[in-house]
Amino acid sequence: MRKVLIIAEAGVNHNGSLDLAKQLVEVAHEAGADIIKFQTCFPELLVSEAGQKADYQVENTGIEEESQIEMIRKINLPPEDFAELRAHCDAVGIKFLSTAFDMRSLEMLNDMGIDIFKIPSGEITNLPYIKRIGEIGKEVILSTGMANMDDIGAALAVLDVTGLSRDKITVLHCTTDYPTAMADVNLKAMRTIMDEFGVRGGYSDHTLGTEVPIAASALGASVIEKHFTLDRTMEGPDHAASLEPDELSAMVRGIRNIEAAMSGNGMKIPTERESKNIPIARRSIHLVDDIKVGTVLTADHFLMLRPGDGISPMDMDQCIGKTLNADLPKHHKLTFEDLG
Repeated sequence: MRKVLIIAEAGVNHNGSLDLAKQLVEVAHEAGADIIKFQTCFPELLVSEAGQKADYQVENTGIEEESQIEMIRKINLPPEDFAELRAHCDAVGIKFLSTAFDMRSLEMLNDMGIDIFKIPSGEITNLPYIKRIGEIGKEVILSTGMANMDDIGAALAVLDVTGLSRDKITVLHCTTDYPTAMADVNLKAMRTIMDEFGVRGGYSDHTLGTEVPIAASALGASVIEKHFTLDRTMEGPDHAASLEPDELSAMVRGIRNIEAAMSGNGMKIPTERESKNIPIARRSIHLVDDIKVGTVLTADHFLMLRPGDGISPMDMDQCIGKTLNADLPKHHKLTFEDLG
């Protein structure tokens, strides 16, 4: 079983502070995540001055009159910070990743030598962006929030044309709503995507709590992505739908436990530790009362008691009609040697 790749999504939860970003790196490492992921953009290449915030962004920031680009400028890390941030990841011991939200950021990250490229949900219809990522030829993780199966198929077709092999692609089921209501998760869609397109599947989670990503790992997710923050009450668009450090640790433990639980060969046989409990927990045939030698045994002579290291009750028919070789006391554990 391939190990689930756990991406701790810091996103923009650093609020534009390199110091906070470094703290997030340390928290993700301590939680046991494989990767910490940020977001890289040049705001003027992402959204126009007229672009408005999503409802959840207004609700989570509490600022209605602010435009989307104004919000992004406040919480964006400048490009020169990312080299230092990556170096901090290397020093701490966790893999650095960032999602590019424009072509300039994409080339910057490529020049940094990152080996996984994340296509965020909002870029699933951005033809030149997807094409360029395919041309780079490295591992691709594609998020599918707001998408239908046709959208996913079209994006994969673009990657196919660039020559990118499907075995380099992981498609994440995702719902772009922060937080996502449980009734809107539709987790079965992850398996549908995997089966329909022949790709590895995963799940990018925006629900509150850790249950759904852990369930996704049990359903075969090869990648789990989850937003986290230092403090859910911090100002910013994504904090409210993010895990706090102790919750991130709990999610990682839960996924790793599910990995262990799903690692068997699928055959129903007792484990080595379980086998020693068989004689303790099962029953064997005992005599219900004192019985004299020569007695012809019937089912009424038998009482099924623990321990189960004698004749199994499943073999009772082999004992009925046999005679006893000796006088035997009540609750004697019957053996085939007792039978004539």
